[in-house]
Amino acid sequence: MNKKTAFITGNSRGLGRGLSQVLLNHDYQVFGCSRQGCHLQGEIVDQRCDLTQPDTIPGALDQLLKGVTSLDLVILNAGILGEIKKISDTSLDELQQIMKINLWPNKVILDWLLKSELKIDQILLMSSGAAVLGNKGWGGYALSKSALNMLGRLYAHEFGQTHIAAIAPGLIESSMMDYLCNRADSDAYPALQRIKQARDEGKTLSPTAAAERILQALPEIKKFESGSYIDLRQILAPDEYEALLKARNRT
Repeated sequence: MNKKTAFITGNSRGLGRGLSQVLLNHDYQVFGCSRQGCHLQGEIVDQRCDLTQPDTIPGALDQLLKGVTSLDLVILNAGILGEIKKISDTSLDELQQIMKINLWPNKVILDWLLKSELKIDQILLMSSGAAVLGNKGWGGYALSKSALNMLGRLYAHEFGQTHIAAIAPGLIESSMMDYLCNRADSDAYPALQRIKQARDEGKTLSPTAAAERILQALPEIKKFESGSYIDLRQILAPDEYEALLKARNRT
């Protein structure tokens, strides 16, 4: 029986690395791209690629996916947080830098995949609750993830045989989490207090635990209309998700 295949961006660390490891554990063949490379053992093909240089992306994909005819799963995971601060204090240059990583490379990749005629079963765009909560301080990150959600919805019209979803994976241990809990100003931005409390109570997930949860949720995700935005807490912890919505912007 042929192995399942997956393509992941930003797989050198954090959730991307966790996803690569979990998919390898579940007997997938993994194709990944990142700036630093992913040094995992197993059936993984890795291509270094700087997603901030969009002109180089198609060539990198040509090399990485040469000879591949189908992909069971594509996860567009690469992204950055930016600084937590007032949107009025955030310059256009800062916003453009976030969009340059969180949004536009995904359009380039989706265009390449569409033209490649690869048979693709499922595409996940890694979004965030910040995309819909609109909490104070999340500025460029929230804007980029909200735009990413719409990017997925628009491309769902063009990938007729592929299910596309933008998903929020929940709170994951990472360098981003370290910044949110230790360096950002939680007094000025109340949402950070809830994140820090969740971490203190052990409610954040390791990258591999989050990856396992995403993999387990794949069939449920496909029940939503293609192009949907889905917070995994809607599926796995609806009471927690409802409480999160009620708490937004609470000062």
